[in-house]
Amino acid sequence: MKNISLPNTPSLDGNFNKDLLLQIAKDYQTPLFVYDFDKIEEYFNQIKLAFSGRKSLICYALKANSNLSVIQKLASLQSGADCVSLGEIKRALLAGVPAYKIIYSGVGKQKYEITEAIKLGILFINIESKEELLKVESIAKSLNTQARISIRVNPDIDPQTHPYISTGLKENKFGVGIEEAKSLYLQAHKSKSLEPIGIHFHIGSQLTKLQPIAESAQKIAQLLHSLLALKIDIKFFDIGGGLGITYSDESTINPYDYAQGILEYLRGLDVTIICEPGRFIIGNAGVFLTQVLYEKTSQNKRFVIVDGAMNDLIRPSLYNAYHQIGPLTPRQGETTLADIVGPICESGDYLGKNIALPPLKSGDILAILSTGAYGFSMSSNYNTRPRCAEVALSQGKARLIRKRESFEDLIALEKDFL
Repeated sequence: MKNISLPNTPSLDGNFNKDLLLQIAKDYQTPLFVYDFDKIEEYFNQIKLAFSGRKSLICYALKANSNLSVIQKLASLQSGADCVSLGEIKRALLAGVPAYKIIYSGVGKQKYEITEAIKLGILFINIESKEELLKVESIAKSLNTQARISIRVNPDIDPQTHPYISTGLKENKFGVGIEEAKSLYLQAHKSKSLEPIGIHFHIGSQLTKLQPIAESAQKIAQLLHSLLALKIDIKFFDIGGGLGITYSDESTINPYDYAQGILEYLRGLDVTIICEPGRFIIGNAGVFLTQVLYEKTSQNKRFVIVDGAMNDLIRPSLYNAYHQIGPLTPRQGETTLADIVGPICESGDYLGKNIALPPLKSGDILAILSTGAYGFSMSSNYNTRPRCAEVALSQGKARLIRKRESFEDLIALEKDFL
């Protein structure tokens, strides 16, 4: 199998064995997600190597792709887990990630989730507000234990990414400002039920500029110095994730430069660096396969209608995101622009617009690249459509890692109430 080259160079011709993908589409039907586990390992090791000069922990962000086999693969590489729900924590544990390598983030943690997270003994809980700090303290006290925490600090820096995935500005819902963070650390330090051991920032996803990341690291490192001066023993410096990949022609950040841009501000500090990549590890290791159903032209507009839809891959509709799309079977004829659209009853149901494609026939398979992250994990059953199967590739061999849902699966929680 021809492998994916780098996270920032997606290419159907150079990265995938088209014959193998055609066979997978035949064996498992479409629409379908396929992940190259060899490339997942390569991308994980790129990040791990970038921080190898310091004490570090790479915690894969499960929200990018939470398939149990994907998590298990990363756990075998000594990865930790960045989780944003109790469900993700349980997935990480089930897939073999040790509790002491699990972080729990998110602005809306519920009481039962916090309680369970404390009982499970995870590394720490990221605190997002004063009220949440008080809630965690109260729960820890009722459990007669001490909860390990970090505080997510919002550095108010523009990450220069899509506004929906920006998290580091003061108008975003995430984290607390620097002055409030200092106050909360002092409060936690005095509490018998809290143990502040980490400091955290995460300014957004699909980051392609180093400067905002470095500026954020500098700001949070300054805060860390002041906390250490107050005898608050912070052991973990959590830089979040968000390192971008190339979907079309974006310039991306080299992992080594990324690490050095952060570590520059941590000289002399004895802390463990935590990095939480998701998209970087899985994004370009995945491909979405969909079958052509029909072609039609309406008022000189060409439409290619496929069996995949916005419920399977919502990024184009939600973010106006671009993915490279190409046929697995070469066709002769003039290449023209086409919209790739699905069967869902919405005008927003498209997988690509103005994509250059040759004439296609019913049954042709299209490959949509860079879909390992935020593809299946954001999919739904809209229009009562079963979610796709997922297949892993390793050493050129394919295996099913999630079967396709059936209609019976979709109604299982409802039919008893008829």
